Amino acid sequence: MARPLNVGLNLVYLLEQSGGAGTYARELMRGILEVEPDTRLTGFVSAEAPESLLAADWARSVEWVKFPFNVSHGPPGNFALVMGAQWGAVPLIAARRRIDVVHGLANITPLVAPRVATVVTLLDLIWLRFTKTMERRATVGMKLVALPSARRADRVIAISHSARRDLIERIDLPPERVDVTHLGIRLDETVEPLPEAELRARFELGDRPVVLCVAQKREHKNLKGLVRAFAALEEPATLVFPGAPTPYEEEMKALAAELGVAERVRFPGWIERDELEGLYSAAACFVLPSFEEGFGLPILEAMRRGVPVACSNTSSLPEVAGDDALLFDPEKPEEIADAVGRLLRDRDLAARLAERGVERCHRFTWESTARETLAVYRRAIASARS
Repeated sequence: MARPLNVGLNLVYLLEQSGGAGTYARELMRGILEVEPDTRLTGFVSAEAPESLLAADWARSVEWVKFPFNVSHGPPGNFALVMGAQWGAVPLIAARRRIDVVHGLANITPLVAPRVATVVTLLDLIWLRFTKTMERRATVGMKLVALPSARRADRVIAISHSARRDLIERIDLPPERVDVTHLGIRLDETVEPLPEAELRARFELGDRPVVLCVAQKREHKNLKGLVRAFAALEEPATLVFPGAPTPYEEEMKALAAELGVAERVRFPGWIERDELEGLYSAAACFVLPSFEEGFGLPILEAMRRGVPVACSNTSSLPEVAGDDALLFDPEKPEEIADAVGRLLRDRDLAARLAERGVERCHRFTWESTARETLAVYRRAIASARS
């Protein structure tokens, strides 16, 4: 048995609404403590660390270091303060605590960390290809911090084989230094859904079948492409986009109005867990039309709940969905409309895909993610020592 590790996790980025990156952090920590309970975890967080994270049962086993600054906003020079903590304070504290390895779970890890190995997860390079996905300032910031972090880390983690190829080809990372640890899903966790009648009344869904898309409203998600496809759909349905509003959402609303489908498209905003669970329960199908994804966790979230899936045939999505979803070219709204229409019309097909999707989820577990990540830590430690 390998000796227990002392691991530091750079979680400064974590906010209440951190999406998939937040799920990754929570589930990786929990998974590590489940598969190797003697692991010592130190979590570095900001003043905006979610209370729901710190209050979790397993979080009592984590030693928290909370920095006294915000990351979502702050006074002039706040960016320098945030980066100073991650590139300066974290490695100093890690050395003092005799931490074996520091892992940045969202693109940033110390450039210099004496006596401490470093690992960084580079979630994707979408921000390099789709420049409107983030504000220009954020994109420039990513170039300044994520690329140097990846080039200086002892090991780099990609969350899919597709993402790994992208890192090697686009930013010239040495292949022998890049590992893959897929994300996962928990099959045993349930939340009581909001009753469907109450849900439909609350979000004005009517009695039509629900087409659900859970995705951040950003350029690379191609949600306007889904709106265009929905306008061409012959079957009656209501299209629902839960999630925090963004400027891109306003473009989606304008397009829906232009195409005459605004009354059948809903934008309920950031919703509670029982409401989201209710939407999954009510959904006739789930659609993810992204141009690019580092992994595509929403596909597994839908499959776990027995919702048939249609998704893009690009980047990591076929790797996650396999043959257990309908795939389409995201550049062609007519293909999206055809896939959605098939799932709405052919309920036998939808039922078969739903059943196969649940089975597929068994291939992607957070236990596997944790074990593979711990193996990466040990490789990083060996590399740093040599």
